[in-house]
Amino acid sequence: MEAILVIGLLIGLILGGLWVHIAVGISALFYIVMLQGFGGLKSLGLVSWGAADSYTLSAIPLFVLMAEILLCSGLSSRLFTGLAPIVGRLPGGLFHTNVIGCGIFAAVSGGSASTAAAIGTVALPELGRLGYDKRLAAGSLAAGGTLGILIPPSITMIVYATFTETSIPKLFMAGVLPGILLIGLYLSYIFIRVKINPALAPSSETIEDKGLISSLFNVFPFVLLIGVVMGSIYGGIATPTEAGAIGAVGAMIIAGVFRSINLGVVQKSLHRTLVMSGNILFIVFVSMLFAYATALSGFGETLAVWLKEAGLSKIEFLLAALVFYAVLGCFMEGLGMIAITVPIIYPTLAAYGIDPIWFGIYMVILVELGQLTPPLGVILFVVASTWHKLKIEDVVMGTLPFFILIVLLIFILIRFPELALWLPNKMLS
Repeated sequence: MEAILVIGLLIGLILGGLWVHIAVGISALFYIVMLQGFGGLKSLGLVSWGAADSYTLSAIPLFVLMAEILLCSGLSSRLFTGLAPIVGRLPGGLFHTNVIGCGIFAAVSGGSASTAAAIGTVALPELGRLGYDKRLAAGSLAAGGTLGILIPPSITMIVYATFTETSIPKLFMAGVLPGILLIGLYLSYIFIRVKINPALAPSSETIEDKGLISSLFNVFPFVLLIGVVMGSIYGGIATPTEAGAIGAVGAMIIAGVFRSINLGVVQKSLHRTLVMSGNILFIVFVSMLFAYATALSGFGETLAVWLKEAGLSKIEFLLAALVFYAVLGCFMEGLGMIAITVPIIYPTLAAYGIDPIWFGIYMVILVELGQLTPPLGVILFVVASTWHKLKIEDVVMGTLPFFILIVLLIFILIRFPELALWLPNKMLS
């Protein structure tokens, strides 16, 4: 009853319009006082230090900085224009460029909103000019944007690892094959849809079609940066934090090669990194307080026992989580969903024999689903804001088929868990 009261307070504060991190903080403090009285607040110093003194979390601002340099220097537009002549001649044309561009940028951004914004600001106006169906254009971009938290490096995975003390490198590697499969599902759907109705992509014209060499020159630096960052992690050469630093320096070098960096770009990148990292780390901090209160109450262990006594099978538990996160995504952003629910759900995994690495990927995909769930699916609004001719209902309707494809990936992952676990098991360290 105490837990239900606190969760009710949390949901009420969020629905009332309060920022997620403030709502979580208030609920956590209320929970601690309810359990231990005001004397329990003496533990806040120790909990705060434990939340802040984390080498793992230092990777977040470095990966954010890498993405912001590429975004603020305008290199994301080079990625799109480089891909357009390469894949734009396929059935579906620049729709494929949306998905592949998001997939590549996801591998250097760590976040979904930045991925959708980076590609969308370039892609959507051009797709509209060429007469492409705006709903399919918006849907492919929104779905592609969600790849930002599945394809490593992923800030969401870092936060999950912080709460569960799982390996970040193994989580990163576990997201690679599901991410590639999801891209394949998106591209296959676009291919079939345009084959059936070619009017959806009427123009064969591509952006600045300057030839294969020029296109590869625009795309290759991104592929090289991804290879260096992820290769150093997979090979055990660098920790995620060190790889983030390598990536940030590499992004600056790429921007320098393209003569797209100056003092103004660096200042803007650092400012945006500071704001975004501060927001993310504050959510982690208040969620640590919530996790501490949850641990004091023993709610996680009680929930595990209750689920076991209720007779839910492993499949039923996973399907219940699917429905829960789809609903939760209606009024909460992805990082908040992870930070609030993981301390509650994590103790139940052992009872079902679920691998924490596998469940991390499963949960990230569920969060992807939540980001496409109206009315508060954050990616829907990001995409709608990138082009003035788009209405939010166009984005929602265009995203629906891709929503179904994400659900299909979830069932594939449940049936074939090796899809997420094969690469982590092959890591050198």
